[in-house]
Amino acid sequence: METDKTTLADLSVFNSEEEFSVFNKLNLTRTLIGREQLRANFSNTLKTIDEIAGVQQTIQFILRQQPDWPMQISNGTIMVVERFYEATIDDIPSQPSSITAFNYKLFHGPDFSLVKYSAMHCFDFIKGMQLMVRHFLKDGSPAPLKKILQRVAHILDKEQFIVVDKNKTIAGLTIPQQLQLAGFIRYHYKLNMFELMEIYGQLDAWYSMAQAVKQYRLVFPEFIIADQPVVATKGLYHILLQKPVCYDINLNPADNFLFLTGANMAGKSTFIKAMGIAVFLAHTGMGVPAQQLQLTVFDGLLSNINVVDNIVKGESYFYNEVQRIKATVTKINDGKKWLILIDELFKGTNVQDAMKCSSTVIEGLLKIRNSLFILSTHLYEIGEGLKKYPNISFRYFETAVSADQLHFSYQLKEGISNDRLGYLILKKEGVVDLLEKL
Repeated sequence: METDKTTLADLSVFNSEEEFSVFNKLNLTRTLIGREQLRANFSNTLKTIDEIAGVQQTIQFILRQQPDWPMQISNGTIMVVERFYEATIDDIPSQPSSITAFNYKLFHGPDFSLVKYSAMHCFDFIKGMQLMVRHFLKDGSPAPLKKILQRVAHILDKEQFIVVDKNKTIAGLTIPQQLQLAGFIRYHYKLNMFELMEIYGQLDAWYSMAQAVKQYRLVFPEFIIADQPVVATKGLYHILLQKPVCYDINLNPADNFLFLTGANMAGKSTFIKAMGIAVFLAHTGMGVPAQQLQLTVFDGLLSNINVVDNIVKGESYFYNEVQRIKATVTKINDGKKWLILIDELFKGTNVQDAMKCSSTVIEGLLKIRNSLFILSTHLYEIGEGLKKYPNISFRYFETAVSADQLHFSYQLKEGISNDRLGYLILKKEGVVDLLEKL
């Protein structure tokens, strides 16, 4: 599924404030290489049902086999192995015996200590990968997992590793055996070792995805095959909220444009982002924050939410809004399946101009029947003129006012909201009183 940096930022998949990102919440990797691979997985979403199903099955398989996951491999293990190749040391004896090992320790004490320490971590890494093959490479293993573990099995097929297979820890090896293992890995196995570590990065990323599915009780979506796009959710919620509200929504070819209204803080942006995040995660093979999600595979996901001006280029907020819409229309006019999310279109101009521009854009987008659209706006006035189009539906978030207090239900209701509560919020926050006292 195609997307771009703007959309990933709008949905907080990645965020400059890392702790508030979807990636950070779901990152339960054990190593830095796993973390970077998980980031790569999220940056390159999957394109076919078979690819998605393969990752879903891999995650489910890991969850079933979780007690067998080898814990010998840690981030410290990876770091020590990498630094072993970078370290400058005197040559390790090629055929170490008790005598040559003793001499190496006696005359090259610091190097001996480093080699022995590195050998321990190399042992742990090789042992962990052997156990990965033993417990996770089976006839019924999912295709993506089987493919890379078959490669691991081939790389590990070395007589020098028989001693690793026969012992639980390096304590079972004599000092000469430890030096021999370290020498082989350092002088004859470097490319293989780095390939194994790269493969482990993907395994760690999948392990993280599995742990996140379990920890956050995510649900695997059901992908359906159809010529036109469909999204149907029950109990959809925003994964970054501590106390989220759930939504049910159904978008399909006959009803492919959702016109969303409601007051400030009523929940429009949260709903739009929740939908975008769920569809995004579905295309990584992850579970999603919902009770149920059915959808087709999308060719792309684009958003227009947090547009900014560019002072350096002298570009106004409105100009960049126009450019974003232009780029979106150009991109999606290709007959492919797109999900388009637009929050508060044309905020950067006056109300009358915004109404005219918004109506023009919406009426144009309604002609594109092979994509799904969710658009929020304060301009409820334009809704009446759009009711003549059969493929648009209207939802709003209700706000109740009692004794000058706002009450948000965050529930989607059918229709168009005409709430104008900006002044009430200004008054409630004490700004009006502050101004009157000036």
